[in-house]
Amino acid sequence: MAQLADDCFAFGGRLMTIEEVLALIQERLPVVAGVETVPLALADGRVAAEDILARNDVPPFANSAVDGYAVRHAELAAEGETLLPVTARIAARISGGDARAINGAARIFTGAPMPPGADTVFMQEDVRLEGGRVVLPQGLKAGANMRPAGEDIAAGSVAIPAGRRLRPQDVALAAATGHASLPVRTRLRVALFSTGDELVAPGEPLPPGAVYDSNRAMLGALLRRLGAEVSDLGVLRDDPRMLTERIADAARDHDLILTSGGVSTGEEDHVKAAVEAAGQLVFWRLGIKPGRPLAMGAVGGAAFVGLPGNPVAVYVTLLFVVRPLMARLGGALHEPLAPRLVRAAFPYRKKSGRREFVRVSLAQAPDGVTEARKFPRDGAGVLTSLTESDGLAELADDVARVAEGDMIAFYPHGLLW
Repeated sequence: MAQLADDCFAFGGRLMTIEEVLALIQERLPVVAGVETVPLALADGRVAAEDILARNDVPPFANSAVDGYAVRHAELAAEGETLLPVTARIAARISGGDARAINGAARIFTGAPMPPGADTVFMQEDVRLEGGRVVLPQGLKAGANMRPAGEDIAAGSVAIPAGRRLRPQDVALAAATGHASLPVRTRLRVALFSTGDELVAPGEPLPPGAVYDSNRAMLGALLRRLGAEVSDLGVLRDDPRMLTERIADAARDHDLILTSGGVSTGEEDHVKAAVEAAGQLVFWRLGIKPGRPLAMGAVGGAAFVGLPGNPVAVYVTLLFVVRPLMARLGGALHEPLAPRLVRAAFPYRKKSGRREFVRVSLAQAPDGVTEARKFPRDGAGVLTSLTESDGLAELADDVARVAEGDMIAFYPHGLLW
């Protein structure tokens, strides 16, 4: 496993844009995930560890795209209909070697190999039969309704690029090109914990002054959706020595250590000191809202990320910063999300030089245009703003004011993972 340098996250103190963060991640972080081979049936969602080459042409032989009649285009009359004898019948189960050359037309079915010399197929609904002959209309172009060998992909071509997170269609292409198993990156091992004497596990009695630990539940679910292997380390109390020991222990067999809250400069924020005692910690001040403060560092070769404490800030920073960081560590290509444009149904003012993510719901306006309606409460601790909205509206760094009717970028919640 590759290890991170202690200074890999070092950066100046000014506010950073998301693009600068992503560039630093790509430039400074190594791929730490290993390589393993998995059966094709288990490859969905995994990351291709190398270019996957096609072992054969797809299709492997020239075949008919329709049920109809295969002919030599050169035998067709220049004008008017052509009348040809039907001299062969070729079904999909017949191999290319069994398909004999034809003298006239061959009755052929979808997927069946083209007989030698035939280069065009008439659809059965476009012709008529007269005895043992077929009447073919004028005007069909040479090569119509025929799929040449390698039309989809040629043998030796890259079917799946290294770094792609495999989708069902990628698995299908791998199968079509002869792969029964694939080399993939091992899953990122993420250690997840919360700190704070005020946190109580859901289901336990809630004493005065305590709150239930919701961030860890959300983070664990998101991390698993992103393909990580998550170790839930529970809630760690505000004991500096214990924190240092547990963080150092987690670094020995994990690729990433992730927490929320407890990394500020307050007297009871002990995670900062614990990480600095076990490794190295820096603060990135991001030009985003919610989610500006973000602690990042390295402990024993593992990456450490300390997210803000408020749940909406946790959600935003994990999806727009930690998600691409995990892609880099896991050897996956970072593919920027593509938002859709919707019309703002609300006015809004913000600071220029800072990107904001506003929780919105979508509705269709009377004129048929999709509108984004802002959730009525802005607080970064309002969990219902995530459960009762459709997604996030992104307001660009250089925007200071949004007027009703402006077009804005929208990320639906499901797209983000």
